[in-house]
Amino acid sequence: MNFGVVYLANLSHYVPELLAIVTMMGLLFLEATYGDDEKGRHYVFWSAIAGIFSTAVFLVLQLGNKPVMIFTNAVVIDPFSTLAKLIMTLGTLGCFIIAKTSSDIYEKLKSEFYIMTTGVLVGGMLLSSANNLLIIYLGIETLSILSYVLAALKKDDDRSSEAGLKYVLYGGLSAGVMLYGISHVYGVLGTIQFNEIIPMMKGLNTEQIVILMPSFLLFFVGLGYKIACVPFHMWTPDVYEGSPIPVTAFFSIVPKVAAIACLIRVTLTFFSDPGVLQYSWVGLLSVVSALTMTVGNVSAIGQKSVKRMLAYSSISHAGMMLLGVIVIDEVGIRAILYYAIAYLFMTLVAFFVTSFVANKYGNDHFERFNGLIKRYPVMAIMMSITLFSLAGLPPFSGFVAKFNILAAIIAKKHYTLAVIAALNSVVSLFYYMKLSRLMILKEPDSTESIQSFSFVGQSVIVALAIPIVILGIFWGSIMSIAQKSMIFIQ
Repeated sequence: MNFGVVYLANLSHYVPELLAIVTMMGLLFLEATYGDDEKGRHYVFWSAIAGIFSTAVFLVLQLGNKPVMIFTNAVVIDPFSTLAKLIMTLGTLGCFIIAKTSSDIYEKLKSEFYIMTTGVLVGGMLLSSANNLLIIYLGIETLSILSYVLAALKKDDDRSSEAGLKYVLYGGLSAGVMLYGISHVYGVLGTIQFNEIIPMMKGLNTEQIVILMPSFLLFFVGLGYKIACVPFHMWTPDVYEGSPIPVTAFFSIVPKVAAIACLIRVTLTFFSDPGVLQYSWVGLLSVVSALTMTVGNVSAIGQKSVKRMLAYSSISHAGMMLLGVIVIDEVGIRAILYYAIAYLFMTLVAFFVTSFVANKYGNDHFERFNGLIKRYPVMAIMMSITLFSLAGLPPFSGFVAKFNILAAIIAKKHYTLAVIAALNSVVSLFYYMKLSRLMILKEPDSTESIQSFSFVGQSVIVALAIPIVILGIFWGSIMSIAQKSMIFIQ
């Protein structure tokens, strides 16, 4: 009886996740009522929107709650994880709308997209609240397995099938390596619970430290793969290019935010105390973040596909967010949360415009954007604002996001990393401004109308672009929310 009461009490703190699970199952049964020849499936779309929107509402209501550990301390619900889940949920909602208007996903498969992305969201929410090494693995696998199917959603497209196959091969290998590292950590510490591990980290002997250092490196492979940081980024460009545009947009937001949130919790749990383990971990993340920013930006320069360029761009932004993890304090966490919020809106706008252009021409090559300002001036302006913000130019939110990260690492005297980050921002200007130049200065190749740029379509893009400007000017309120959304480590 007592166990049942405790379990129900735990579930009362897990309402947003339960809503997402119920939404997924409901969509699955609703989809089964449609015949193969039936088109539209509008009830599936609106049910998905209603379910995920309800999840977002409950997450907003949870933001002010005190931290609590549930399910025998395996899961922690704190303001940090709640805000991370909210970012992922809003990203999922945005991707639903992109998918609804995109011709890059077969009409009869769009409902499957809503179902599987909701399942991936559940895995991401579990990962961001994990307070147990096994829960981290379960979150990674829940998030990954459905992602493999999403990447290969265009079954008649060889590139999409190749994307799914590469994702499966790399994902299976990285998950196995991660589990191997977790087994060594358990072998040394004798527990997988974070609240039991924290006091044990202070009394390690030399032999234990020698075993744990490579173990944590193996553990990092699983998270690094989802973040798409160097050298675990090899799958990203091909998978992002081969996947449908809504899937690429989803991959750019939800798995990254989930993995970085988990990485922050792991870093504060295992490496908050100065010592050999902390220095080795910070050294690892420093090298990885520097390489990730550089490889992402340099590789984006020569791309001809906007979607592939945005894929490499997302790698560089992951590297920038990793800098906040290195700080290992509340300032770094606050900077990462703000960056994730800004990155959410920038990514959605960029992929919305790209999706609409691809709907018309069947591809997203740079030249398809030529002279866009003369045909759809509002769309060209919104896309340019987004590109300026991604590059880190004031007064947009991307500038404030990068400034906060740089301020955090400079305060910790990581001057070399700050210089590398600043130089990478300059490099990113080249390919972001290249697209902006084509939209503004080039003559249009065609005068045909782009049907997706309807009044409703343009209104959605403008609504998503407004926060890019507002967050850059009135950033104090968002920073105060991020300040209150601190992580709970017992």
